[in-house]
Amino acid sequence: MTRIAGLFIAAPLMAVALAAAPQSAATQQKPHASMNAEQVIAAWKAVPQDVAKKMLAKYGQPQEVTANRLVWHNNGPWKFTQLVNEEIPHDFPMPHKDALYQAINYRIAPDKADELLQYDGSLLLERTKGEIGARCDKQDANFLAINLANDVATGKRSVDDARKFYAESMMAMMKQNKKNEYLQGFIFKVPTGEQGDRDKPFDMPTK
Repeated sequence: MTRIAGLFIAAPLMAVALAAAPQSAATQQKPHASMNAEQVIAAWKAVPQDVAKKMLAKYGQPQEVTANRLVWHNNGPWKFTQLVNEEIPHDFPMPHKDALYQAINYRIAPDKADELLQYDGSLLLERTKGEIGARCDKQDANFLAINLANDVATGKRSVDDARKFYAESMMAMMKQNKKNEYLQGFIFKVPTGEQGDRDKPFDMPTK
């Protein structure tokens, strides 16, 4: 029997309570000790397994490891990188399978959402949370997707121009091993801090 803050708790119950308590932020940022990323991805599908090997070589062990998911937080220029054991068919600009999702802080203008999704269906827009992300099979392609999304959002490019530039850039990289600056990193200053749009309460009409 153990006394805590004036209460007596049986030892087994106390152990359960302590085990259920939230972990500290520092503890949450450490890779799960019982799961090794290399062992986990050994049974994965071909595309996410190949991407996982490249991400592990570049960023090291992820902070989160489960049987079907790896997550890195604040890795390089990204807010997070998430890789799942899933192959999502995507035919633009050429048939491939998406698996690698990466995101940054970004304020989404609601009136630009339609244009952004017309430009690339693999963009993920989080207006309330203040994030924009891209999902593909290559980090280079995610840089390209978000750089062009910023061009569309700021009025620098039209949807058609962005799609054309995306296709040309990917073709040059895949066939000629040529990478323009849009594929190598962010060409705009990535926003920092809170970028979310909480919206506002709905005012119900009074009778």
